[in-house]
Amino acid sequence: MKFTELNLPENILKALKKMGYEDMTPIQEATYPAIFSGQDLCALAETGSGKTAACAIPLIQKVDPELNAIQVLVLVPTRELCMQYMAEIQKLAAHTELVPYAVYGGFDKCIQVSTLKHKVHILVATPGRLIDLLYDGVLSFAQVKCAILDEADELLKVGFLEDIEFILSCILHEHQTLLFSATMPEDIKKLAHDCMRNPQHISLITERAGPESIEHYFSYCHPKQKQEELIKYLAGEVVDQALIFCNARHKVDTLFHAIRKDLKDIDYMHAGLTQDKRSGIIRKFRSCKLRYLIASDVAGKGLDFSHVSHVINWDFPRDSEQYTHRTGRTGRMGRKGKAFTFISKHDVPRLRDLIRIKKITPCWIGNDPLSEISTTQEPKPRRKKRTFRPRPAKAVQKAE
Repeated sequence: MKFTELNLPENILKALKKMGYEDMTPIQEATYPAIFSGQDLCALAETGSGKTAACAIPLIQKVDPELNAIQVLVLVPTRELCMQYMAEIQKLAAHTELVPYAVYGGFDKCIQVSTLKHKVHILVATPGRLIDLLYDGVLSFAQVKCAILDEADELLKVGFLEDIEFILSCILHEHQTLLFSATMPEDIKKLAHDCMRNPQHISLITERAGPESIEHYFSYCHPKQKQEELIKYLAGEVVDQALIFCNARHKVDTLFHAIRKDLKDIDYMHAGLTQDKRSGIIRKFRSCKLRYLIASDVAGKGLDFSHVSHVINWDFPRDSEQYTHRTGRTGRMGRKGKAFTFISKHDVPRLRDLIRIKKITPCWIGNDPLSEISTTQEPKPRRKKRTFRPRPAKAVQKAE
């Protein structure tokens, strides 16, 4: 279905044309009627399927630009996703009088307060900074028509859940609530219902848990061999851009310093960097000034990198949802992508669960530990061949 068939206002169609959007993605086509009608919605779709636009296009039409108040509230788990979401809304609302704005930690709060007091119609926020502003008394949700939880599976986890419940409790009147996510475990789904009214459920990932556009490669090797195998793998691939994920900040730092001599145009990112530094790295990566980016999971939730052809899991993801978020940075909007994951002995049980839950067809580079005896024994690192050199003969002392 094409956007021109929706009878959209001319100013939105103009923005869509400039962005190159002609055909609606499946999630956009499936959710538009429910969102536009004001119904609560829980929508599941693959990463990179156009969920942001699916939500923003119908809501932009419902915001009254003459009313100087926050009318749409969007909650996201990370600063980077916050800025990305706002940038998308800015493009879609470019030919309207609507004012979107983003608030997040790591940025001058005085500037944010000043902007909020002037005029904001659509507010995109991370929970922590939003709560700070609520306690400061500079926000009013009296005119909020819709609250959106993007990457809802992350927002409704234990670390965020109390914050989300508090924020939603500040919207005292009835309003529309929308949940968008790439994954939704059963326990999170139950929690979601506590903040929704008879929601419509739309899932485009029931039959196939992972995007068909991604090929999943795995390598079973000794941890000491990973660096050599990584360089070899990348050398044999046509890489537009690659994201390399580690499970901890110190591992990001260590890997970057270990391989930066082997790979050109490489940088790293994690939550330990300043917000300005992180934003600068993302801009460089998006503009293809970087080819390789080593990152923690701060780069694995919802961020849209158009040119990423490869996602590499240096460390095995903690669960299947994390694997989905990470690998979803490639193969977006129907483009082809490759995911490459290192496996060690203790990862094998979790790998079995991942393949079963996500219906993945694994491609093995080297030994397959799921079908060979090697499952019980981790491969040993290959030793360098040693060249035999005969010892020099000792001088024979002659008797005088």
